Amino acid sequence: MPDRIILHASDLDGFLTDWDKEALQEIETMHSAVSNTAREMEEAEGGARKKKEEELTEGSKAIGYRLEYISRMVPSIHVYSFESPREQHGEASRIIAKLRNPKTGHEEFLYYIQRAYEILFAHVFADACLNKKRSIIQKTPVTYPSQNYAVHRIPDVDELVHNTVMCVMLRGALLPSMIISKEIEDYSSDGFITPFALFRIKRDETRAEKNMNYVLDLNRSFFNLSELDGKDLVFADPMNATGGSLVTIIKYLKENGVKPKSVKFINVISALKGALRISRAIPEAEVYTLWMDPVLNDKAYILPGLGDAGDRLNGVDHDGEGRNMIQLIADYGQSVVNLYRNQVKEIEKTVLH
Repeated sequence: MPDRIILHASDLDGFLTDWDKEALQEIETMHSAVSNTAREMEEAEGGARKKKEEELTEGSKAIGYRLEYISRMVPSIHVYSFESPREQHGEASRIIAKLRNPKTGHEEFLYYIQRAYEILFAHVFADACLNKKRSIIQKTPVTYPSQNYAVHRIPDVDELVHNTVMCVMLRGALLPSMIISKEIEDYSSDGFITPFALFRIKRDETRAEKNMNYVLDLNRSFFNLSELDGKDLVFADPMNATGGSLVTIIKYLKENGVKPKSVKFINVISALKGALRISRAIPEAEVYTLWMDPVLNDKAYILPGLGDAGDRLNGVDHDGEGRNMIQLIADYGQSVVNLYRNQVKEIEKTVLH
C-alpha cells in the first residue's frame, strides 16, 4: 500500500466540459482587461486616476455578473453573494475586503475568518431549515420577581448534521473546520459534536498550475475508512483555487470502497475553475463559497485572492517540516482553544487514537 497518493493537474482538466472551458476563457479575457485598467490606474494621477477607478469598478461589476450567470448554470455551485438577498451582501463584501487587505494582521484575520464561516454555516445549513424550527427555552439570570425564561425559535438542523463527519484538509482548514463543527454543536438539539477525519494534503508549490501535483500523505493523516462510508462529508477550507486537493481525497476514498452520502465543500473564496472542476469530478459534491473570484495565475493562486490563507491563519512554518495538529491548536492560543474545547477534544482523540 503506497504511503502517498498523487493526483496530477492533467487528471483534473479531463473533467472539464467544452462549455466549462469556454466560460473560463471568457472570464480570463475579461479579467485581463480589468488587470490592464488596474495597471494604468496605478500610474495615473488626479482626474485621470479617478476615471480609471470608475473603469475598474465597471469592469469588476461586469465580471461579477458573468460569474453569477455561469454559477447559476451549474446547480451544485452556491455563491452566497449570488444566492442571498441583496440586503445581506454588504456584510460579505466588508469581510472579504478585510481578509484581502495586506494590513489585516493575524488576530484580525482570524476574527474575520470566523465571521465568514458563521455566515456560511447559516447559508449551508440553517437557511435550508427555515420552514422547520424548534424552540429553545432558555433560563435567564433574572430572578425577580420570579425566575425568568425566554423562548427562541431556531432552524432545526438535526437531520442535516447528525450524519456529518468534518474532514480537515490540513493545515489552513483546521480552524474553519472547528468553527463549522462548533456551529453544528450549537444549533443541534443534543449538542452533537462532529467526528473528525484529518487529511495531510498539499500542493507541490514548485510546480505551475498547468502541471501541479496534489500529494496526500497517508502516514500523516488520521481517519478510518469504515467511519466515512455512507456519511455526509463536510470540508471547510478558506480557499478553493484548483479543486485538486478535494478531488484527490474523494478519489482516494472511493477507490477504497467509501461511498459518501454527500460532500459539502465550504470556502470563503473560490476560483471559478476550482468550483467547476469539483462539480464535474465529484457529482455528489456541493460547493458553497462566500465569494467567487475569476481566475488563477500560473502558480495556481487565486486572483484577486487574499494571499496564503494558511500562513495568515497559522503563521509560517520555519523548520521546513510543518507543525503537527496538536501544536497548531496550541498556537491558536488559550482563548480560541477554550472556545472550541469540544472540537479540540475530538481532534486530539482522532490524532492520539
